[in-house]
Amino acid sequence: MAEIVGVYGTTHNPLLWRARGDDLAATRAGFERLRVRLAAARPDAVVVVATDHLTQWFYDTMPAFLVGKAPLVPATFWNEEREFGLPYRELRGDAELGRELLGGGIERGVDFAASDAFRADHSVLLPLLYLTPELEVPVVPVFTNCMAPPLPSAARFFRVGEVLREALEDSPVERRVAVIASGHLATEVGGPRHFAGSPSRAFDERAVEWVASGDVDGALGELTYKRLTEAGNVSHQFLNFLVAMGVAGGKPALSAEGAVSRFATSPFFEWAP
Repeated sequence: MAEIVGVYGTTHNPLLWRARGDDLAATRAGFERLRVRLAAARPDAVVVVATDHLTQWFYDTMPAFLVGKAPLVPATFWNEEREFGLPYRELRGDAELGRELLGGGIERGVDFAASDAFRADHSVLLPLLYLTPELEVPVVPVFTNCMAPPLPSAARFFRVGEVLREALEDSPVERRVAVIASGHLATEVGGPRHFAGSPSRAFDERAVEWVASGDVDGALGELTYKRLTEAGNVSHQFLNFLVAMGVAGGKPALSAEGAVSRFATSPFFEWAP
């Protein structure tokens, strides 16, 4: 069976890639701390829970949850190269493991969509550039709909995490698997609160506490679409961390931090596998 060797959560804010400044010291340290921890876990494959930013799936075709099961994953879109300086990369995929997640999910009541022909945007690539800079570990993206309402419920995100764990542990495929959830705390794109620091420090503190204490019930009770929108118009991508909490069985995190910067507060989480 596959063995889960680490569960992590991190930001994918693309503005961080070429940004400089002393206010980003804590953010850089957060990435480096998770990079060291992930390297020590020695994964054979990485499952990245991420969100397509309306770059290939739109309101008319948006899957709730999709497993990418391709042997090669092209990463970044031309506008991300232009606007953020992100490099184009081709990531190795793990199609066999992707098929196991797809089948294991369906057996457990999560009807994942699936694709062999997709592209990954910065929500997949940016965490990997920081945490696995050589990009040598094969990846299985699991895309979630945090962009095109109506969104799946917070409870459904958590359940998807539980199912991913069950599918991995019951799989005959032998892998050391790390799970990386890629998301945000309170974040606003466009409008008067656009990357002017966190649009809601109160939400950031509350969210970090849910993760730190393993307060699944508290998170599920508060994380409505309205509450997330009030925190910032793309704060819904915090829901990806509920998938990681589900993978971790709802346990308190080993570490949970929000690194404050001029862009937003960057989350850095780790759970015991």
